Amino acid sequence: MAPPPALARRLGLGDAVFLGLGSMIGAGVFSAFAPAAAAAGSALLIGLAVAAAVAFCNATASAQLAAAHPTSGGTYAYGRAELGAWWGFVAGWCFVIGKLASCAAMALTFAAYAAPAGWERPVAIVAVAALVTVNCFGVTRTAQVTRGIVVVVLLTLAAVVAAGAAAGALPDWWSDAPSADAAGAYGILQSAGLLFFAFAGYARIATMGEEVRNPARTIPRAIVLALSITVAVYAAVAVTVLAVLGPQGTAASAAPLADAAAASGWGWTQPVVRIGAAAASLGALLALIAGIGRTTLAMAREDDLPRFLAAVHPRWHVPRRAEIAIGIVVITTVALVDLRGAIGFSSFGVLVYYFIANAAAFRQAAGARRYPRVLQVLGLLGCATLVITLPVVAVAVGVILVLAGVAYRFARLRIMRTPPR
Repeated sequence: MAPPPALARRLGLGDAVFLGLGSMIGAGVFSAFAPAAAAAGSALLIGLAVAAAVAFCNATASAQLAAAHPTSGGTYAYGRAELGAWWGFVAGWCFVIGKLASCAAMALTFAAYAAPAGWERPVAIVAVAALVTVNCFGVTRTAQVTRGIVVVVLLTLAAVVAAGAAAGALPDWWSDAPSADAAGAYGILQSAGLLFFAFAGYARIATMGEEVRNPARTIPRAIVLALSITVAVYAAVAVTVLAVLGPQGTAASAAPLADAAAASGWGWTQPVVRIGAAAASLGALLALIAGIGRTTLAMAREDDLPRFLAAVHPRWHVPRRAEIAIGIVVITTVALVDLRGAIGFSSFGVLVYYFIANAAAFRQAAGARRYPRVLQVLGLLGCATLVITLPVVAVAVGVILVLAGVAYRFARLRIMRTPPR
């Protein structure tokens, strides 16, 4: 009897880096600065530094785990291997529900920049359906589309920064540096938690461990490279937007980069930024769907989600059923959610996911270690701190959905009359 079709190792280092960049840059630059500015004002730059530090700790934990466990599923698989099945389930469940919210946020961000007034939700739904279709025809197509999108986005962001510099806003900015006292520790930490949403894209690299060539070497390098490039881009863009619009203007804007481009005096950059924002959001959505599909596949293989979602298409070597199911859920969510609420809830799910990733990396034996344990301790503390400072509604909904997932698995185990594995 022939073995069932499996995922194919077709991605190199460049493909993996671009998938991570497409997820992070699209997710954060065009959607997270406004709520972060509302929480911390100009001190969102301090929040950005905090978020980047926590993300670095999490990235090293993910890289270390991915080198030891080159399989699909990310921290779902790592948690099962290092901590036990229940920890792995909570990580996978938080990833899926958090990233479903991210997909909705990216679809709505795309529509906010690309759709005529009043047509945002229908256009967002069409975008989700189109990108699910792209993902269903192979991971190399996903990587090729993402690579092109990332190039467009980076050129767009370079235009925004150049416009701000030409307007003379940046020198004035340095004479009025952000003050931590004005925002307070809580506001800064809440902005860091919201901005963390923008750094979570490297998880997509780890979840695709069965499709990367030489994963023990490629995945750790790709994670660190993608995160480093993203931090540099975010810092440049954040300074530019705050310098041009100010903290209040940034917080009040539905499209802060487009508004900053228009206010700089380079009028031609505003439509360019809108095109770049739409492309970035599509790139993030494309990579998100791919990442959730692989985690769903891994969970279904272990019966933590319905087994029929574990099927891999024999020709295209993708978890097509899982990705179609994801598309249906995201389309439903797009019809109901608010963009800022989706960002807060997504941050909750992802921070819990990385809390478990750091715990799993901390437990690894000396032979598997690539980074000192102190980084995992800092990652654990950072994730826990940022979770409790997120908006109360996001935390409450997140806790309810995590408990619902735990109840589902407990009921399934009781019905199957098997002990937790």
